[in-house]
Amino acid sequence: MTSVLEQLQRKVIHTVEAVRGVNVLRERGIIDPGNLLETVRTAKEGSVLGTQATAVRHATRLWPDRTAVIDERGSLTYRQLDDQSNALARGLQGMGITPGTVIAILARDHHGLLLAMAAAGKAGARVALMNTGFAKPQFAQVCEREKVKAVLHDSEFVGLLDALPAALPRVLTWVDDGHEIPSGASTIEQFIESNATTELPFPEKVGGFVILTSGTTGLPKGAPRGKISPMATIQVVDRIPFPRQGTAMIVSPIFHSTGQATWLVAAALGNTVVTTRRFDAEDTLRKIAEHRVEMLVAVPTMLHRMVELGPEIRAKYDLSSLKSIVLAGSALSPELTIRATEAFGHVLHNLYGSTECAVATVAQPQDLAIAPGTAGRAPVTCEVVLFDDDGRRVHDKHVTGRIFIRSGAPFEGYTDGRHKQIIDGYMSSGDVGHFDEHGLLFVDGRDDDMIVSGGENVFPQEVENLLLERPDVFDAAVVGVDDVEFGKRLRAFVVPEPGATPEAEEIKAYVKGNLARYKVPREVIFLDELPRNTTGKLLRRELVEYRIAE
Repeated sequence: MTSVLEQLQRKVIHTVEAVRGVNVLRERGIIDPGNLLETVRTAKEGSVLGTQATAVRHATRLWPDRTAVIDERGSLTYRQLDDQSNALARGLQGMGITPGTVIAILARDHHGLLLAMAAAGKAGARVALMNTGFAKPQFAQVCEREKVKAVLHDSEFVGLLDALPAALPRVLTWVDDGHEIPSGASTIEQFIESNATTELPFPEKVGGFVILTSGTTGLPKGAPRGKISPMATIQVVDRIPFPRQGTAMIVSPIFHSTGQATWLVAAALGNTVVTTRRFDAEDTLRKIAEHRVEMLVAVPTMLHRMVELGPEIRAKYDLSSLKSIVLAGSALSPELTIRATEAFGHVLHNLYGSTECAVATVAQPQDLAIAPGTAGRAPVTCEVVLFDDDGRRVHDKHVTGRIFIRSGAPFEGYTDGRHKQIIDGYMSSGDVGHFDEHGLLFVDGRDDDMIVSGGENVFPQEVENLLLERPDVFDAAVVGVDDVEFGKRLRAFVVPEPGATPEAEEIKAYVKGNLARYKVPREVIFLDELPRNTTGKLLRRELVEYRIAE
């Protein structure tokens, strides 16, 4: 427990941090001391419209004719995005959407998704952002839990809606070429064409939105977000160099925290955002060159595929405009850090956080240069500490502990009433990690991923990172499976590089030559690919349940 003196010291520190945070917003261009009227207006709108609509309205006032978004079907300026989302909001109101009504959005990254989110804010609706990787049962369960009353979705997901009541209103955000519009469904284009584009009265209350967790351990939980949080914005921009009135490309899903946050900040700074519905490594390079992209937002799996293209393909495209690659969603291995830096230069920014706490740490290029794979340092208004299993602080370097976070944008609990563990005001991230002698954080894995084999603790990521150093290994995962003698034994799953044919005994010998004996996999299974979700997170449960053919 903390003493009164410690609590007082924390209050002083938090006040100083808040002042530093305001300076960060000013230095990054989020607030303009020379235009306080706009700052006040944006803050007021954020309290009733939420983040999405406010970001669009703010950008429209300052840069109405700048291109806001580019996708496969063209582009929209900020003025067009604002006007069309006004019309779409009226269309939503016409179908019975009132302030507080929950609507689900199931869409890939494109202008329709951005329009839907902004329109929902203007109508006061509460948005539940759905994962495009959902199977029908998951989708139905989440919609029921979140009390969804309407669905805005891409046409490719029509089949998922069979699990919902037939009378539930639905609107298409994107219709694939050759797809027919289902009977009874409307499109956002129809709503935009048939409604006025003028500004709407403010809704009676802010709707907010719900971002779902990754769901790697079960049904994804819902993390609610309401009004604009300056502290959350500070955490995003403090250690990441966003362009101003430039161009960013987001290839990570916007329905997840990182894509969502980077879109909002990019819009607040008047940037053009390039999106793509499906990631393709070479197409991403092509678009970086074509649109002179300065910032790329991706997940490590995507970066891996870009690196794997090889220097001869990368040399076809002028990538000189690229100043930063922001990575989040899954672990960035030391090997990929080194290879990507060789390919693209010192531009990597490795973001560690979660749906619940936003940004916990960011590794900048100088951090990754001395410690490849590190998660970096905490931004202003955020603090990261370690606790042991008995709730005691871990202060020693290179000693693994449970990662806890104190954030300027505190988590208020899941939509189902559950919460994260809290110790002395610090919230559990669910991960374990350690600090090195430079004060840099390393995430060693999920606390529930640890394997106890023969009384020894093994964190799979250490073995996985070692395997990824082999030139014949494209991807790797290690899990614990039941064993009569040891309790658990290690099983490795390896995806070979194209054309490579590593042997299981070679893999085992390699681990034995570099790590302790109890970290050597007893079995090695070769797969064409590993099961991962849309943000690149490994679905370990599927590997634990993997059945070897007799």
